[in-house]
Amino acid sequence: MELLAPAKINLSLDIIGRRPDGYHTLDMVMQSVSLFDMVSLTRSESGGLQIICNENDVPCGEENTVFRAAKAFFQATGVPQKDGLLFSIEKKIPRQAGLGGGSADAAAALKLLNRLYRTNLTAEQLRKIAISAGADVPFCIEGGTAHVTGIGENIEQLPPMVDCHIVICRPDVGISTKAAYSAYDKKGNSEERHTPSVLEALKTNDLERLGKALGNAFEEAGVPPEITDIKRQMLRYGCEGTCMSGSGSAVFGLFCEYEKAETCCKSLRKKYSLVYSCHPVPQQEIIS
Repeated sequence: MELLAPAKINLSLDIIGRRPDGYHTLDMVMQSVSLFDMVSLTRSESGGLQIICNENDVPCGEENTVFRAAKAFFQATGVPQKDGLLFSIEKKIPRQAGLGGGSADAAAALKLLNRLYRTNLTAEQLRKIAISAGADVPFCIEGGTAHVTGIGENIEQLPPMVDCHIVICRPDVGISTKAAYSAYDKKGNSEERHTPSVLEALKTNDLERLGKALGNAFEEAGVPPEITDIKRQMLRYGCEGTCMSGSGSAVFGLFCEYEKAETCCKSLRKKYSLVYSCHPVPQQEIIS
């Protein structure tokens, strides 16, 4: 069995507080995009839970989100793990990019386990299990366009984002989520909010308005110069708006015209190796 695991971008990301347990509370709009990992699940004679990946630098032990998701599944359902299980991950979504690759893989793993063991868990039940694997995993269960709050557990599905062309570029420098939050905390909370404007813009199906509303609190804490350079190039080639996704370091730009998006991609690839052309993926197109 196998599933496509789509990446996500943050149309907005506001950090609105911090809980006593140290977790930050967020107010975000997330969007699935057509950049995919592939996650497959097979029974294994070797026993236990194994993970393999086509990229050598991806950890395949207990620190992997797929491993954490699988353990949470068996604990929540009470299903005994008698069989050996092998998860195979074919990575296309770059790491340390803010694109939710690990979270997408974990969500796919939960859906595959739900299918394999015929537990018939609903999306809501899967989301409750998913939060223990990572903050973005609940969104990745269904994807699409959603307003996400809390630490990632509260999800309100929204009407699909207006179709467009999305250019994503991840510079050679990555940003760990832990480092991004540390930099933000040192700077202090920002009072600027981006999510309300993005929510209003989505109602209009106006890509220009949406592009102007994009915003990410992590950018306010300072970012590597490559991110500023990528954003400048995207604007030069006619995008309606550009923003860093998640905790970075990937940057995306929204384009009305395919030709402008492709020209931008070609220009960025002269300097950066990880450049992708994709489009929004509505919830109903995500394989369950």
